[in-house]
Amino acid sequence: MARLTADFWVRAYLARLQAEGIPAYVAARGDAHAGAVIVKLATLDGRAQAFVRRWDLETGARRWEVLTEGPEAEVDAALARQRRTDPDLWIVEVEDRAGRHLLDAPGLSD
Repeated sequence: MARLTADFWVRAYLARLQAEGIPAYVAARGDAHAGAVIVKLATLDGRAQAFVRRWDLETGARRWEVLTEGPEAEVDAALARQRRTDPDLWIVEVEDRAGRHLLDAPGLSD
């Protein structure tokens, strides 16, 4: 099964968010082809969550899981550490008071 490039997936994700009126931007650009993507959700109340896509070993599917959550400054520090160890990593920041990130939407969740 062919995989989408990281750059293509990020552009499509940003377009989906924009269509729903959810502000988002690329906070860190990684490798255009094979970089991993972390999505940070800032709820604009000082808290945040970061999501990463992982393989579900039981089903063989990929799914989004919480990598870290808590005060936004702590989440940012964790993401900075991730970027230092993986410069190919993309970080997309979503800002939504209602906590919408669309990662469970069809086409984005798999």
